Order: sequence, then structure tokens, then C-alpha cells
Amino acid sequence: MIIRWLPLLTSLLLFARVSAAEPLRVLLWNVQRGANYFEDGPEKTVKVIRDSKADIVLMQESYKNYRLGVKLGPWVAGELGWHSYQGDSDHLCVLSRFPIAETFYYSSYHGIGARIRAAEGKEFLAWACWIDYRANVSQRLIDRPESTVDELLACETKESSRTKETLDLIAHLKKTGHLDTKLPLLVAGDWNSPSHLDLGESTKDLHGGKVIPIPGTIAFEKEGFMDAYRRIFPDVRQHPGLTWSPLQKVNGDAGKEEAQARIDRLYVRNAGLRPTAARIFPEQEENPGIPQSQRKFPSDHAALLIELEWEDAAP
Repeated sequence: MIIRWLPLLTSLLLFARVSAAEPLRVLLWNVQRGANYFEDGPEKTVKVIRDSKADIVLMQESYKNYRLGVKLGPWVAGELGWHSYQGDSDHLCVLSRFPIAETFYYSSYHGIGARIRAAEGKEFLAWACWIDYRANVSQRLIDRPESTVDELLACETKESSRTKETLDLIAHLKKTGHLDTKLPLLVAGDWNSPSHLDLGESTKDLHGGKVIPIPGTIAFEKEGFMDAYRRIFPDVRQHPGLTWSPLQKVNGDAGKEEAQARIDRLYVRNAGLRPTAARIFPEQEENPGIPQSQRKFPSDHAALLIELEWEDAAP
């Protein structure tokens, strides 16, 4: 009897090994107000995720969709046959095609997380977060190009709470022991600010000759996190990685050019998962004359897909 089952057992073990070695595809996406501003917004959201072939979605603005009467993220997970965790958050959701083994709640807007079991011996921690949108540095550079570096940094520290919220999130990750764990740790979100890696010496001619040391992104770097997109694409000029905005090109309040920036980012910490590839959706820009409600891509934020390889995967 045992001999009869050996071929099946061998196949199952081989399948488990192959599954464990497959890259992990993480999509981070601010879906814009529960997809309420788009015709068939929830269905369009599902299509984007399916087309991306993501395994995990770390979502912001997973608000209640008024047509459906439920929060967007869990509904999307149900349509995909996935697992999800939103808890009491009005804003954040973790969606996963893999089982969710444990969940973590920090703040409705600033952080929720999950421990996800991708395969036997392949677990990781994933957090979705959102940080204050006020006083955007990139927009300030357009609206007030004469601003000094100190005035621009005040956007992060005084005119918004971005720096405080980022440092508080890091402090919470320390408190929960997630900075001490050996599990791969993913933190993804809408940071509403560019990275210091995009505003450095090599590209200062693009931002008024200024080097702008964004405190929040430097804090993540000091804690041992890597910026996944910049690890894959270190050349800012060739790969700007803009996620704001496929929809907003004119600043509605000022009637000026809307700053385009890489404000949606994935940070990775600890060995185990290595960023190897990235794609941004939509891959083709839609005609700006198309009304928002009729657009195919249902958000003002681009979606960023990061592919990560398990470092101990068999060749």
C-alpha cells in the first residue's frame, strides 16, 4: 500500500518545493476612495490585480464602496478567492492568495499587518500603511521653486505629520518585535512624499539644485530597510518610478502643473526575500480627455508590482 502511494507523495513534495521557490509578487496600491469614483470600479480593481498576477496586495483607501455596501479590499479578496485582513481599519487592507497565519493592528490609517505563510518554511510579515498627505515636497518645488532646503524639510516636519507618523510606525514595529524577527519584513504604503534617494546629489538639477534629505525615508534606511524599487532600479533618471499620478496632471487648487513623484514604495528588511523585478500599472497612459468615471484604471495612484525571490530557493 505504501509503495502505491509513493509516486503521489513524491509529486506532492516536488510541487511544494517548486511552489516555495516561485517568486513572491507583491502589489502595493492606493485604490482611491474605495473605487467609488469609477463606473464598475470594484470590478476594474479586480481586473488590475488579476492582470498583475500578484500574490499579495497591500492596499490603501480600502473604503466602503457605496454600490456594494462593503469595504473594497475584503470584497476584492472574495472575488479572487483570497484571504484578507482589514480589521477595524477604514483605510488599509492586506490581501493574500496565501493563508494569513496572524494579524497585527496598529492604526486605522497608519498601519496594519499580517504574518503570511507562502509555503512550508516560507513565512513573511507584511504591513500596509498610509502617511499624511499635506504639504507635498514635490508640489512645493513646483509652486515655490525659491524654497530653501530647510523650508522644504518643514513640509515633512512642521506643515505635515509625515515624519512623526513614520517614526511612530517604526517605533511600533520595534515594540512588536518585528525589527528583531528573522522573518522577511515588508512595509508598503502611500508615503505622500518622495524618497531622499530620488532627491540626491546626482539628480539635484531636476529639483532646483537642491539635495533634500527626507527624514522619514532616511529613518527607514537607518533601520536596515531597503527601498525595493530603487534596489532594482538605482538610476533615478532612467527609472523615475512615478506613481503619482496617472490621473492628476493639473493641481486642481492652484491650476498649475501637478507634481509627479514616486510616493508609493515597498520597503524590505531581513534576509530571505530579494527584490528582482518591478512593473508599474497602468503600463499605458490613458487619454486625459476620458472622464474619470470611464477610465479603465480605477485610481489616481499607479499600482507598483515588486517581484521578490526567495534567497535560499533551489536553482
